[in-house]
Amino acid sequence: TAPSGGKMLTRGGASASGSRPLPSGLRSSSRARHSVTKERHPGLVNQDSRIRSSPADVPEPALSPVEKLRQENELLRRTIEEAEAAQALLEEIEQENGVEEETATPAAATQQPTPAAGDVDMMDTASTVGTSPASMSDVSSAPGTYTPSGSKFLTSIDFDGVAAYTTKGEDEMSAYIGKLGPLGKENFRLEERTNRSWMPQLPPVPGGLKEVPGVMPEVTGDGTACFQWDGSLEQCREHFQHRYGVYGGLRHHIDVHEGGMDKFTRSYEYYGLHRGENEGKKGLWYREWAPGAQALALVGEFNQWEPSPEHWAVRDEFGLWQLFIPDGADGSPAVKHKTKVKCRIVGSDGATVDRIPAWIRWATQEWNEIQFNGVYYDPPETSAEPGVLEEGKKYVFKYPRPPRPRALRIYECHVGMSSMEPKINSYKEFAAEVIPLIVDLGYNTVQIMAIQEHAYYGSFGYHVTNFFAPSSRFGTPDDLKYLIDQAHRYGLTVLMDIVHSHASENAQDGLNYFDGTDSCYFHEGSRGRHWMWGSRCFDYGNYEVLRFLMSNSRYWVDEFKFDGYRFDGVTSMMYHHHGLSTTFSGAYNEYFGFHTDVDAVVYLMLCNDMLHSLFPSVVTVGEDVSGMPAFCRPVSEGGTGFDYRLNMAIADKWIEFMEERTDDSWGMGEITHTLTNRRWMEECVSYAESHDQALVGDKTLAFWLMDSDMYDYMAHPDFGPSSPRVERGIAIHKMVRLLTMTLGGESYLTFMGNEFGHPEWIDFPRDDFVDPGTGKFVPGNGGSLEKCRRRFDLPDADYLKYQWLRGFDRAMCHLDKAFGFMSAPHTYVSRKDEMDKLVVAERGDLVFVFNFHHTNSYSDYRVGCLNTGGYKVVLSSDQSCFGGYSNVSKEADVEFFATDHPHDDRPASMQVYAPARTCVVYAPSERVDPLASDPEGLGVKDLGPYFAV
Repeated sequence: TAPSGGKMLTRGGASASGSRPLPSGLRSSSRARHSVTKERHPGLVNQDSRIRSSPADVPEPALSPVEKLRQENELLRRTIEEAEAAQALLEEIEQENGVEEETATPAAATQQPTPAAGDVDMMDTASTVGTSPASMSDVSSAPGTYTPSGSKFLTSIDFDGVAAYTTKGEDEMSAYIGKLGPLGKENFRLEERTNRSWMPQLPPVPGGLKEVPGVMPEVTGDGTACFQWDGSLEQCREHFQHRYGVYGGLRHHIDVHEGGMDKFTRSYEYYGLHRGENEGKKGLWYREWAPGAQALALVGEFNQWEPSPEHWAVRDEFGLWQLFIPDGADGSPAVKHKTKVKCRIVGSDGATVDRIPAWIRWATQEWNEIQFNGVYYDPPETSAEPGVLEEGKKYVFKYPRPPRPRALRIYECHVGMSSMEPKINSYKEFAAEVIPLIVDLGYNTVQIMAIQEHAYYGSFGYHVTNFFAPSSRFGTPDDLKYLIDQAHRYGLTVLMDIVHSHASENAQDGLNYFDGTDSCYFHEGSRGRHWMWGSRCFDYGNYEVLRFLMSNSRYWVDEFKFDGYRFDGVTSMMYHHHGLSTTFSGAYNEYFGFHTDVDAVVYLMLCNDMLHSLFPSVVTVGEDVSGMPAFCRPVSEGGTGFDYRLNMAIADKWIEFMEERTDDSWGMGEITHTLTNRRWMEECVSYAESHDQALVGDKTLAFWLMDSDMYDYMAHPDFGPSSPRVERGIAIHKMVRLLTMTLGGESYLTFMGNEFGHPEWIDFPRDDFVDPGTGKFVPGNGGSLEKCRRRFDLPDADYLKYQWLRGFDRAMCHLDKAFGFMSAPHTYVSRKDEMDKLVVAERGDLVFVFNFHHTNSYSDYRVGCLNTGGYKVVLSSDQSCFGGYSNVSKEADVEFFATDHPHDDRPASMQVYAPARTCVVYAPSERVDPLASDPEGLGVKDLGPYFAV
């Protein structure tokens, strides 16, 4: 008998033949195991088994999280019904008017199958426009969607959280659609959805997307409101009050002297190169902040790189240089679109240097040149139609931003290396090839790396040279806008990996020594240099640096319609020691003291406050390894203002287990502690691996698990031999990813290709170099792109096993879509058994059972749960379509009844079969369809109470 009281079945060699025994029934009882509550309520510090209660004066919310979610989801269900009614109405109108079905483009034909009944149409309407569920019950869920009940039509979204509506009667609306003909059909009907992904397509906004920024709130309080979530912060009261005072002082200064935050952060419309007028003449303005320069001129192709007297700028008392170049006598611009330019600076020592303008919007590198050149990018014409990308014309956005997801399922990617071929991919190719793939996988967010221009391709985009310029390797700025618009079309939230933690050391094409001095944008001396990264560190206490960086963070959201950011290297920003050679034990004096760079923290507070106020749907994620308290609390409470923190410890723990430990020494308690060790009321993005683990010199999880066997034994059993290492690797790869998604945070991330166990590392084209952090010589690869691509063709091959891993990843993403378990308020870890190697957890309505034992399978294993009633298998890694043996599968249609038999500190329990190296998810029986086939292997019948498409 197994220690749990169930029957232990030794796997042994059964895995090769696939002959695991089936469950023998629900008979035996199980003795209790240690348990730890993860029930989410005010006062719980989510640190493994340690539970603390906060002071009794914690304010109770008006609605419990469960009740709020249920209200929101009731609204969603109503929206679905109304959308289906609208679709039926539009089809009826088309039939009456004799409108024939439009011929779909090849891309649309493959990406937009006919929707099935019950498909989710749109997300939470209340969260879309910032109004209460009660007031939104009769409003359509997206711009361009006609809602029969209420007769309101959403025409635009204002960023102050209020939607602009026009009230039209049903007859008037039908007539209006009819007058538009085929164009009206495109703009006002619900476009056919990608049924395979349950992802609704957003209808276009008539006339193109127009947005109105929100309003900055008043600064109130003293920055200690966040103490309500952690009374221990009281010992740091003076620090919080000090930094909040600095923040408030800057807000006041900006309001008084800059005309407010809105105007201050639109400095990109004033600085740099812009069309305008001077004394009644049209021409080009050039403005640059260079306080250390003695003289400054604009040079380029327009003046053969030699400035005339009229091309020298005039300086004001603050170091701002201004220059106006009038149009020619015939009205043609002196500096034309796509003209190469630089600024010529005479430094304080009299030396003359050429620099790329700091606010340049595009920079390019010729094939036979080493240095980049600035490019004046301002197409003189605008596309005639929204959503049409035309060479030499400004792109007009066609689709609205999607509502902010309740939980992020992030697909981290890099445009240049997204091709299956050894080449640098383009924005347009990414939009056509990769966006549909992301949607099909079930991710709702795409996080794009290496957008800001970087002279060194191999830096992965982290050594930025031109902060306002999209990387020209992948195309033009308008190509990038097209990519983002296409992502929005499919309902994807688009995050940008933004780098404000440091800058490239490059001088001729970067910001280093910009005005001839060692400072300008950076600290002087050693403080201005990152000794490990070989880069420059910004002076966040400099007012003009704040203007530059805050304008930059707004620029990408406002001009390109990014929906938020992943801020890179935030730990390096927040501490003078950059988080290097330092261990954070959790003592609060490590976060709030002389080690803290208050200027940097205040910058992050200002930036987060600005973004969330002017653009309420924006999402910000901070890469912080220190665990700074209040990092993910609103600025109004005294927090840093991020929405999420990257839970970076999880990937390190998985690699530690795979590299250093045998299977029988994996600690279930250690795993669950790492996954759940995060601060109460501060949300995290979890990941088992990101781009860091995929780089050359490191290993992906698949490589740690299977190593060189991936090259010889990844053939499907019908086409070639296998190996025990590959069988083990595939089984554990699935379990690790699902367990990370289940317990690691409120959102989840993966790097492109890792979802199917990409067999190659990432190696950018590079020459020999000396690592600035270690001083070691690193041999190059001859400039090869062979290992700088993603082999998306591998999981498409039916003769390879990669299809199993991708299929399981797709199924678990759609499981979260259907049940929204990552954002569900109920979380409980009831078992972490070191002997049986089992973890049992609940999230939302689901029960997860993970058996990490390498040989033991357990029959009649009792697991605790919250609710009584019937449960069925909704997802199992043992499905044959995922490379399993089908001993536990949804097709068996076995119902497991949970009774009021307390177990593991749970009020109810049931008995299940837990095969070795298998994870199984149980859902309420009424939510399971054993015959469901799309996504393959997932038995979802209906949406759960927390669904979050």
